[in-house]
Amino acid sequence: MKLVVGLGNPGAKYEHTRHNVGFVVVSELARRWRLASPRYDRDFQGMLWDTQRGDERVLMLMPQTYMNLSGQSVGAVQRFYKLAPQDMLVACDDVDLPVGTIRLRSSGSSGGQKGLGDILARLGTQDVPRLRIGIGKVHRSATVEHVLSTFAPDELPAIGHALATAADAVECWLAEGMVAAMNRYNRKADRENGPSEAGGGGRPSRGEPS
Repeated sequence: MKLVVGLGNPGAKYEHTRHNVGFVVVSELARRWRLASPRYDRDFQGMLWDTQRGDERVLMLMPQTYMNLSGQSVGAVQRFYKLAPQDMLVACDDVDLPVGTIRLRSSGSSGGQKGLGDILARLGTQDVPRLRIGIGKVHRSATVEHVLSTFAPDELPAIGHALATAADAVECWLAEGMVAAMNRYNRKADRENGPSEAGGGGRPSRGEPS
């Protein structure tokens, strides 16, 4: 069994914000796989799909706790299904990556992404695979406003391409594993963006809605 988690904030107010790109990735997968609408699970505090991909049962989760408490929802699913951390993949925004860049990692710190940070804290490990989607960096004082803003018109082609590629990367992870997905999609990102892509540390703390 595998669990794909898309992070974001619930509600129409946040639907198209930069912070909700994780929601978009799992929604794109549901569209591709022609799944019915997700069901809200009260125990898991999230919208959940439960499907089969080949021989693998796949759960997809959009926590409805607001970003800062995402670990409540993910932890509940992880405990109920007794999932190992390596059987989960968390898709989330990243302010240290240029708009349109994606980056897969099998472990590491949250880099200041509070939803991911809450998941790591509640699971008690940093060994949780993650798929980070670049939303662009701004001055520290404007970070909160930035992550809760919508993409500018000239950013839409890049982010649209990135979200489709992110969904491709999730499908690769499901079919071939994390090493294959990292080798294919991190190198692809490097070719497209050049060597200046930052990687993932040292971002300011955030204050998303909770």
